[in-house]
This record gives sequence, C-alpha cells and structure tokens, in this order.
Amino acid sequence: MNLNLNDVTVNFSHLNTKSILSDWAWLLGKSKLPILLCSSGDAFVQDKNSLEIFFLDVWSGKLKKVANSTDELMTQLKGGERANEYLSIQWVGDLLKSGLNLGNGQIFSLIKPSVLGGNFELNNVEITDIEVHYSVNGQIHEQVKDLPAGAKIDSIKIKPPKSKRKWYQF
Repeated sequence: MNLNLNDVTVNFSHLNTKSILSDWAWLLGKSKLPILLCSSGDAFVQDKNSLEIFFLDVWSGKLKKVANSTDELMTQLKGGERANEYLSIQWVGDLLKSGLNLGNGQIFSLIKPSVLGGNFELNNVEITDIEVHYSVNGQIHEQVKDLPAGAKIDSIKIKPPKSKRKWYQF
C-alpha cells in the first residue's frame, strides 16, 4: 500500500489551533502551536517566536526539536527513516489495511495509552475525535510525569476537552 502525506496526517483546519493542544501546555508552554497532526496521534508544533519545529510524541509524552523551519521539516518528511519514525507510516498503513478509516476530525488513538501499559495492537486502537485524543492523553501524561517508572497508578482524572463544543458533541 502506497501512502501519501494526506494518509498519514489529518486536516484540523476546522479546529481552533490555540486549543487543540491546550492540555499539553505543561510541556509545550504558550508559544507553540500545532502545524501538522499525524494520523497516528502525534503532532508537530512550531514555536511562534523562533519558528523552530518540535515533534510531540503523544505516546511517550516527550517533546523533541526536529527542524529549524517548515521547509527543513518537509524535506525530512519526503521519505526515508525520519518520515517513517515521525509519521508511523507502517503502523498507519496496517490500520488502514485492516479497514479502519478516519473521517473528518478524527485520529487514531490507543484505547489504553502506552504510558498506562497499552500496546500498539489493532485491538487497542480506536478512531477518536482529534480534540478528545490530545486532551485525554495530555491530561494523563501530566498526571503521571513525575511518577517513577513502574509506579502503581490508582486513578486518573479526565476533564472534558477545553472546547466550545459540549462534551456530548464529540
């Protein structure tokens, strides 16, 4: 299966870019906005001041500088190892082959996030609203970020996404 950039990214032009990643503010700060959302659930953000590009690995809860400009990022994403690493091309291809197809405003998400012990297996993947995906995962990572590896987690509290839509409209 040959995939193009539209297969491994999602359109979010209908959403408020300032609120999509609001539950990641603890990691991103206030100067970074999303510029590219991956179908696999990760995101690229750009610093409004320096214009540097960062990769938000939603599954590990880490932020990594990957480029100094959008042109440099697009060069990296044109193919090869970096493109597969950031865009999870093989994994997304497998999900699409299995019959999972994203609709407008949707993203692939893990039912049980990897930070809570979930695996990247078909039976642990669901199609989720973009805002819900980033909100839930951002809140979980914020709550567990200071825990030692292997710590027992008794509970996680999730608040509805900070959106103008009512929670039941997701």
